[in-house]
Amino acid sequence: MNRKIKKYFDAFPIYAMTAEDLSFSHDNISDVEDMLKAGVKVIQYREKEKSFLEMYNQCLKIREMTREAGAILIIDDFADLAVAVGADGVHIGQEDMPIEAVRRVTGDDFIIGVSTHAPDQAVDAVKRGADYIGVGPLYETHTKKNVCAPVGLEYLDWVVENIDIPFVAIGGIKKHNLNEVFSHGAKCACLVTGIVGSKDIQDEIKKLCEIIN
Repeated sequence: MNRKIKKYFDAFPIYAMTAEDLSFSHDNISDVEDMLKAGVKVIQYREKEKSFLEMYNQCLKIREMTREAGAILIIDDFADLAVAVGADGVHIGQEDMPIEAVRRVTGDDFIIGVSTHAPDQAVDAVKRGADYIGVGPLYETHTKKNVCAPVGLEYLDWVVENIDIPFVAIGGIKKHNLNEVFSHGAKCACLVTGIVGSKDIQDEIKKLCEIIN
C-alpha cells in the first residue's frame, strides 16, 4: 500500500471531485480553488465529455494548484493522462483496465484507487495491490451514468470490519445523511453535487465538516 494516501485521507474528511456539468460555477478551476481554500487534501478530476486536450490543460493547472496547496491530485479513469500531467494517482472502476495493467503504465509509486460495490470486489482490489478503495454507491445517485444500484450501509459496515487499506465512502452522500455515513465508521467521504452544486463551496465544506465533527 502506498502510505501517502492514508496521510491525506486522515488529514481531512472530505474527498472532493470535479463535475463541471453539475457545477454551479461550471468552472472546474474555480471549484478546485475553493475546495483547496476550504482545506480539502484529495482532489479527484473526473470528466467524461471533454476532449483529451481540454482535460490535459485543465489538469496541468489543477496539478499546479494542488501542489501549492499541499494536496494530491487523482485522475479518474485515464492512467495516461494522470502520468502526463504528473498527478499523484488514478482511480479506476470495475470495468476499467486491471490494476496490474495500470501499474505498468504508472509505475510502482503511483496511487491507485478502485471503485468497489461488494465484499468480493474489495478483497480482490486489496489482493491485487490497490492503495485505497471507493465504497458505494451507498445511496441512490445520478451524478454518474450507468451507475449500479445502491449497496447500502451494510457494505460500508463490512468494509470497516474487514478491510485494512484506506477507503472513501461515495454515492448519494448529502448533508442530511453525512452524519449517518460517519457514524457507521467512515473516515472520509466524497460528495459531488453536495459540493460543486453549491454557490459558496468554501462555506458548504465548512458546514459539512461541522456536521462530521
